[in-house]
Order: sequence, then C-alpha cells, then structure tokens
Amino acid sequence: MSISPELSWVRGAATPPLLEITIGQALDAAVERWGERDALVSPPQEVRWTWRELAARTDALASGLLALGLQPGERIGIWSPNCAEWVLTQLAAARVGLILVTINPAYRRAEVAYTLNKVGVRALVAAERFKSSDYAGMIEDLAPETAASPPGALAAKALPELKVLIKIGGPARAGWLDFAKVAAGDSSRLGEVADIGAGLDPAAAINIQFTSGTTGSPKGATLSHRNILNNGYFVGLAQAFTAEDRLCIPVPMYHCFGMVLGVLACLTHGAAMILPAPVFDAGATLDAIESERCTALYGVPTMFIAILGHPEFDRFDMTSLRTGTMAGAPCPVEVMKAVIERMHMSEVTIGYGMTETSPISFQTAPDDPPERRVSTIGRVQPHVEVKIVDTAGAAVPRGVAGELCTRGYSVMLGYWDDPQRTAESVDAEGWMHTGDVATIDAAGYGNIVGRIKDMVIRGGENLFPREIEEFLYGHPAVADVQVVGLPDERYGEELCAWIRLNPGGELDEAGVRAFCAGQIAHHKVPRYIRFVDEFPMTVTGKVQKFLIRQAMIEELRLSQPQVA
Repeated sequence: MSISPELSWVRGAATPPLLEITIGQALDAAVERWGERDALVSPPQEVRWTWRELAARTDALASGLLALGLQPGERIGIWSPNCAEWVLTQLAAARVGLILVTINPAYRRAEVAYTLNKVGVRALVAAERFKSSDYAGMIEDLAPETAASPPGALAAKALPELKVLIKIGGPARAGWLDFAKVAAGDSSRLGEVADIGAGLDPAAAINIQFTSGTTGSPKGATLSHRNILNNGYFVGLAQAFTAEDRLCIPVPMYHCFGMVLGVLACLTHGAAMILPAPVFDAGATLDAIESERCTALYGVPTMFIAILGHPEFDRFDMTSLRTGTMAGAPCPVEVMKAVIERMHMSEVTIGYGMTETSPISFQTAPDDPPERRVSTIGRVQPHVEVKIVDTAGAAVPRGVAGELCTRGYSVMLGYWDDPQRTAESVDAEGWMHTGDVATIDAAGYGNIVGRIKDMVIRGGENLFPREIEEFLYGHPAVADVQVVGLPDERYGEELCAWIRLNPGGELDEAGVRAFCAGQIAHHKVPRYIRFVDEFPMTVTGKVQKFLIRQAMIEELRLSQPQVA
C-alpha cells in the first residue's frame, strides 16, 4: 500500500534487516566478536567484566536457576536498584527462556504483592535493602511463612505462586537463597542451558514491564526477544555505537531505558556498560564519565538538568563524551543546547517511545541539523510505521496534531492476562494507540505536542502544557517548569505553573506575567504561579503532574465544575 506524502503517515527504513535471534544468541555473538573487551563496569562494586566473563557468569547463573527447578516460560522477578547482579539476572533469564519481570525499586508492599501475583512470579531476585527500602523485610511482611520455609520452597498464603527467594548481598537470612551461591551455578546443567537456549523462539515473551498505573492498576506490557533486542540494536545504530564506545547508564535498569536501550544496545554493538551508582546521582555520574572515559550518556531531561546544575560540574572532564540519548519526557530546548555545548555531546540524540513499543519509535540522528535535534523527536525508526490520527481514526495531513499510533516489530505482545486492556490499546490492525498528541512535518520529523490526558481545555480552547513550558524555559532565571490544568467554574479549566529557579535566580509572579505579556496569547498565561524547590517525581525521573494538580486543588480548595 502506498502512502500519500500529504498525510502524517510514515514508514521507517527496511534496512538493515531485523535481528531474528534471541538475547542469548546475541550474547554468544558478542563473545565471538569482542570477547576480551570491557562489557560491564560497576565502579561502586569494583566490577569489571569482559564479554567473555559476562557470558560465563550468565551461563553459570542460568544453570543455577535451572537447578532450582525453574522452567522456560516461568516468570522470574527482579527487585533491586542498578547493580551487576541485575544485568546478570536479565541475561541469564533470557538464556533459558525465563520471563523477566522488572519491578520498580520504589515499590512498597501492596505494589510488589500486586505485581508478583498478577503475573505469577515463581522466583524473585531482590536486593536485601537500599536506603529506606527494606526489600527482604517487605517480602517477609507479605509472606511471614518465609522464615519457616526451606529456601527455594516458599509456601505463602498471600503470594501463592512465589516459591524461590534469592537475596543480593547482606547476611544469611532464613528462607532466602544467597545470590552468589545460585550464581556459582551447577556445572552439570551447562549442557541443558545450551540446549534450552538453542530451542528458544525469538518471538516468544521474555520480559514483562509494568506501566506506571497512574490511571488505574499497573499493566504488564509483555515483550519478546525480537521486540527488545531489535529496539536496543537500532537505538545503538542511531548513535553510531561501536565496540569503542563506553555508555554511562544512570537510568534505572528496571525500566526500558536501562535494560533495553542500555544493556541490549551495548550487547548488539559491543559497547561497554558503565553503571555509575545504584540510583541516579549527579556527582557519581560525573565521576564515572571522567574516570571511565565514557563516550555516551543516557538520561531523562531532569537528570541532565541535575548534572548541569551540580555545584562541581566544571571540575569534571567530560571531553570524552560525544553521544547519548535523552528520552522519557520532552526535552526543553535550552537544556538540549547546554548538553551539546557544555557536556561535549555534539551527537546527542532525542528518543521517543513507550514501554509498550519496546520502547523507541522516533529518534534523532547525530547528523541531523541542530535545529532538528533541539526541537523534534527525530524520524521514525527502521521497520516501524507511525501515523497521526484524528478522533475518527483517520490519518491527518502533515503538520496537523492528532494521536500518535505505532505499528511494527516493536509493538508488545499484549498486556499480561488482560485481553480487554490490550484491545483498548492495540487495535485490530496492530496499531498501538499511544495517547500522545503529535505532529509530523513535511520532512518526516515528529514533535510531541502533549498527552491527550494532559490537554487543558480553557473556555473551549485546547491548550497543551508543553508549549507553555517551552516558552517559560526561555527565561534566564528558570531552571525547570511544569504546567498543569486546574478545574475552574467559569472556564472549565485554568493553567497553573510550578517553577523551579536556577541557583541565584530571581523571579516573582509579576515577573512571569511581564515575561509573557505580548509574547504568548493571554489565555496561555498561567493563572496560578508557584515557585518550588522540587517536583514530585517517579523513580525514573518523570514528573508526576497529577500530584501537582492534586496539591493545587487541595491548596486552593477547588471543586470540579458540574457538567450538565
């Protein structure tokens, strides 16, 4: 079927071909090509493994998991901040067809219980604790039977499917297996590891990632080897990754950004993975960039803002950097310019996508003109098809805003055990409806206007917070800004801006209004303006706008207008 160039409907390149292999087979290829080069470096753990050593450790852990009675297709959860054991678990699970369930390290009891039970997790790998999170303690609260259960044979009323508990670090604990002992493996089962790996289907499920659940209970997006291995490969290709590259990964492993764009991009291109800290820390990231001579850096915009704002930023040598990816949220133009100029990331790319699409659908290229890289999300990825549709589902003309829909190899297999919600998101023709409002220009570059759910309707006018945020970022005193809609009896909704100032920056409400006067339409000027020190954030660095909205509704004692 030919597509009219007048329509916002684009297809990515058909070359290079998709990888039709499993993650385990990709690891074998990495060993063959780059065996003695650095694969994984975790400075806090004093870990430095080559591809050959990483593969040997992966096989040993996989054999240890089989020795516990785990079978291909069963689910193994991991609940931990970033560490070398995280990457080992990801690769070992993939090696023998165990479906890895990635669990948000910020979860608490009710959330982790829901996750474990929803997908029937049989084995759980967990950090003992980190900061205020007592992971082992939370599991024992949920399953008080742990202490009396033989390790590997848990029988818990509240977690009926969970049988195996494996603890990363810490002293011995009743009912738990030690990760290091399981990872030592069972040499008698290495042949079985190889046999299982050889028989796996690249199209089979290998990962379940839970969405944020801000509009209901979280959904388990189910992804295949083919989904995520190819997405990592093409994202790495867009950054021109080679075995000479060293990628700093401060983004969380439990999220697609870390485990797909990080681990699998490196796996398919031979680049080294550098884990600077268990969770994002601007200072540790700067230190790792300098000490490991990183050539690439990942992060969401708020991470880059924190790095640029670090009080000792100028002390660090970042001249080794050249590329990387910013994704997860719209990047303010001024932040992008600072990353290019002050962090030496002249070839930095912007990526756009969602968990359900493995995740990346659009990405800028290192040789895109600067104006494209600071104002768009790039062009559609290879083997991916995207269209922008109106409320009736028809593709709109170029430049017209509508809902972004994605189709191709990257679309998830579905939400685990949830056919109804799967059907609500993926239509009969295979299009994933993202809920994002976007445009595609004449040259095929995409731009995210906002979320359908974030759109503010004020007096019948459709307003997109992203546009107003971009304008306010232009004020030299503004470090970060978030705009939301609040209920209003007269107009239906009004705009509210939360503003975080640069160190030493001076600005008040009158100054904001003066900055807007004559520059943007009066109905786009926020009615409510607050200056704050921080925003409510998810563990991945995304701003939780619904909490901003909720806080303002409570502060102003607003009520939702009545609809006749």
